[in-house]
Amino acid sequence: MTNGTEIRLHRILRKGRMLCIPMDHGISNGPIEGLEKPHSMIYKCESHGITCVIINKGIIKTLPRPPKVGILVHFSASTSLSTAPNRKMLTGSVKEALRLGADGVSLHINIGGKEEPEMLADLGMISEQCHKWNVPLLAMMYPRGENIKNPHDPEVVAHTARIGAECGADIVKTLYTGDIDSFSKVVESIPVPVVIAGGPKAKTDMEILQMTEDAMKAGAKGVTYGRNIFAHNSPEKIVEALAGIIFKNQTAKEVASIIGN
Repeated sequence: MTNGTEIRLHRILRKGRMLCIPMDHGISNGPIEGLEKPHSMIYKCESHGITCVIINKGIIKTLPRPPKVGILVHFSASTSLSTAPNRKMLTGSVKEALRLGADGVSLHINIGGKEEPEMLADLGMISEQCHKWNVPLLAMMYPRGENIKNPHDPEVVAHTARIGAECGADIVKTLYTGDIDSFSKVVESIPVPVVIAGGPKAKTDMEILQMTEDAMKAGAKGVTYGRNIFAHNSPEKIVEALAGIIFKNQTAKEVASIIGN
């Protein structure tokens, strides 16, 4: 029989794969380029291939209408104005996620800094709540802190991602290591689906398309790209191109023409 977690995962994934736009940046960075009007960005992209969005609860509460895609509510927060921007604080509960109508919960955990213990405790607590209420949990697992010399080091990425799975996340988001071989080993060591972060805005469209193709070849189940979608001059077209790679197994070169490259 199907349980609540599977039903909700079906709403945030397609064919077991994810094309997600994380749009939680308003708390950490304010109304940055592309997110001046987050509701409009969601509606602009919802019919072009995305499976879900990650948004803060205030954005959910002010949606003019329900979107056509899944919603993960983000319950981690810190600001760039803080003296401790890496210290993510918990901003909600799983019961609140259910009241809001969200399909899942997203948490951001930084590994490698002095703030790590508190965030791990929050991850464990929210994981237990998610399991109790059959709500999928996506853990954004980032190597970030004083002890991290190279955040893309395959061993560091694998350890960081594995923590998310070990603590009960249903999906782990982490950094791409930079090549297919090393990232394949990361994916193989994680017992839940792995999706990659986009990081800073890419210099070229081909750069982000090729990274997506390579990550999928390595075994990733999708991507969660923020600035590389919402700060793009044509968000709908980059979404369509990414969808071709993720859901149709097309190559970066094959989909580049969608964007006009």
